[in-house]
Parts: sequence; structure tokens; C-alpha cells
Amino acid sequence: MIKIDNLDLTIDKKVILDNININFEKGKIHGIIGRNGSGKSMMMKCISGFIKPTAGKITVNNAVIGKDCDFPDSIGLIIETPGFIPYYSGYKNLKLLADINKKIGKDEIRKAIADVGLDPNLDIPVRKYSLGMRQRLGLAQAIMENPEILMLDEPMNGLDNDGVKDMRNYLLNLKKQGKTILIASHSKEDIEILCDTVCEMDKGRLRRIK
Repeated sequence: MIKIDNLDLTIDKKVILDNININFEKGKIHGIIGRNGSGKSMMMKCISGFIKPTAGKITVNNAVIGKDCDFPDSIGLIIETPGFIPYYSGYKNLKLLADINKKIGKDEIRKAIADVGLDPNLDIPVRKYSLGMRQRLGLAQAIMENPEILMLDEPMNGLDNDGVKDMRNYLLNLKKQGKTILIASHSKEDIEILCDTVCEMDKGRLRRIK
């Protein structure tokens, strides 16, 4: 599903990613742990096509990123803090995003919002959302087009205990549907409960620990 060969990334003479070689199998949840600044988010950005690596090859669904395609065909993302237009409602924000690809309509958007525990009829601007509500809306954005792959950077940020439990159950259900999920998290509990494989990122180097 995702194959990374000899991946390097250097920015302003600083090594960000250092000779990463890893396969992420289809239909599993893969955990990535590491300190802030270790390179987790940058690796996700390279996989998604947002950043061009200095060297190496990334293959997603048999397509080489940057050669066969600029971006993977079927991928949903939360990388860093989800950004939305603050004076629009959650639904209107997602509708604007959905209109770019024109893959889904109103029903799919509303279902995604409901699936993550938000009210699709809530008509208040996103600027009035709590951090947890914004995080849920970010996940709704990631899953609304039913992608094969999800890459989630700290998806539990801002969620209360019930929200974390709901999100874990939701991600496990997505795995049962055959989705491939990459999660970067500081939470040992999230990693233990959710992940089939675990890798540790340290100073741009990735090693498999489970």
C-alpha cells in the first residue's frame, strides 16, 4: 500500500529525514511515535505529496509520488492543526472542500460530520468551536470522501475522555473496512490499543519496534 525507499529530506542544510525504508501494509493501523521535531509530520507530508523529498522514492498504491502522480489518489489527512475558515459553519467549510474534487455531495458530508460525533445542522461559525470540536471536524474532512488511506497527526488532541473513546472505536471500525491508517501520537495508550505496527522516529531516522 505505502512503500518508502531510501527517503531523505534536507532543508537549509538540516537533515529532516534520514534514509527511511519502510512498508506500511494495507488494512492495518500503523503507529509512529517520537518527540516533536523528530520528523513524523514531515514524513507524512512527503507521502501525501506536499513536500518533495531530497532523495528516495515513495510508492502509494503502485504509483510513485512525484513521477506517476503529484498526490496519492485516495488519501485523507490531518497534519498538524486542521485549518478552517473561522466565520463559516463546519458544514459550509466541508462543502467548500468537497466542491474541489466534486466526488461527494451533501449527504456524504453530513454523514461524515455525524460519524465523528458532531451535529451537521449546527449553524455556528467554526471560530466558536472548542478545540475538540475542531479536531472532530478535521477528521470529518479527512474521511468524508471515503479514502483508502488516512494519515492522522495527533488525532486525539483536544478530545475529552469520551471523545477519545469514540475516536478509537471509530478508527478501529475503519480498519475493519479495510482502510490503511497511519497515526502519529504521543499517547502510549492510543498506540497500544489501536496499532498493529509501531515505528519510532528519532532525529529523522525511523525504526520498527513492533
